[in-house]
Amino acid sequence: QMFLAVRPLPLLLLLLGGLAAAAAASCESRPGVVPLTAQLYHSAMAAGEGEALAAAATCIPDRGFQPPPGGERELPVALSGSEAAPTAGATTVSATMILAQQAGIGVFATGGIGGVHRDVADSMDISADLHELAMTPVATICAGPKAILYLPRTREYLETMGVTLVGYRTDDMPAFWSRHSGLSVDMRAETPEEIAGVIAARQQLDIGGAVLVCNPVAEEVAIELDVIEGWIDSCINDAPAGAAATPWLLAEIARRSDGRSLEVNKRLIIDNAALAGRVAVALANIQSS
Repeated sequence: QMFLAVRPLPLLLLLLGGLAAAAAASCESRPGVVPLTAQLYHSAMAAGEGEALAAAATCIPDRGFQPPPGGERELPVALSGSEAAPTAGATTVSATMILAQQAGIGVFATGGIGGVHRDVADSMDISADLHELAMTPVATICAGPKAILYLPRTREYLETMGVTLVGYRTDDMPAFWSRHSGLSVDMRAETPEEIAGVIAARQQLDIGGAVLVCNPVAEEVAIELDVIEGWIDSCINDAPAGAAATPWLLAEIARRSDGRSLEVNKRLIIDNAALAGRVAVALANIQSS
């Protein structure tokens, strides 16, 4: 089994078919491997196949509803049953890793991870994703840290906390919409089997923490980092403080790019799901041998 983390809800609903198809196609060589998608719904953590979650989502009256993100910090409130808890929520990387570990699932896919924010010297804003990657042994397949972050300090944090960073057919850590950040990975892997071997070796060492696999977005849809930096520079001073900054910046860049960044986001999520499926199969083969 493998997990997928997608938010917000409208994007999840739009991509469920493509995600399921990509993951299922990569799992054909090993019957019984099932892609699951994680969401928070009515004070429970829902982990289901796409059709079941789509059916549950139809119970939410407002189709444009943007569920609040549920990370490690928010999980106790979201699962408490309190009237103050939101009806639905989207799991972040940190929350999905917790759910995956509890379910005995070792691989999950997402778009991009959170990291160290650009105003960290003033705000101390560092995503809980990095803490969870350092603590929880769930392999994470992504397209690198989000480009809106302070990328050199995010890379340094991953190194300091002992997170193994593997580049899939790349020596350069990608930056979400961009294939390159100018920052190196710990290891380049050419095949899903190589990646699975690294994950299995880390598991055998029993040192905790994740293997973070960075899968660059397809070249034909990628955006050059200097173009992205121009969009960020044009709006970052207007971003709200705290947790609201990331969704605001992502939405603002989608607007300034005329939707191009959102199209890249859709592609990289589906491609990451496909790679995660192949890695999950290879890891299951190692564990059963």
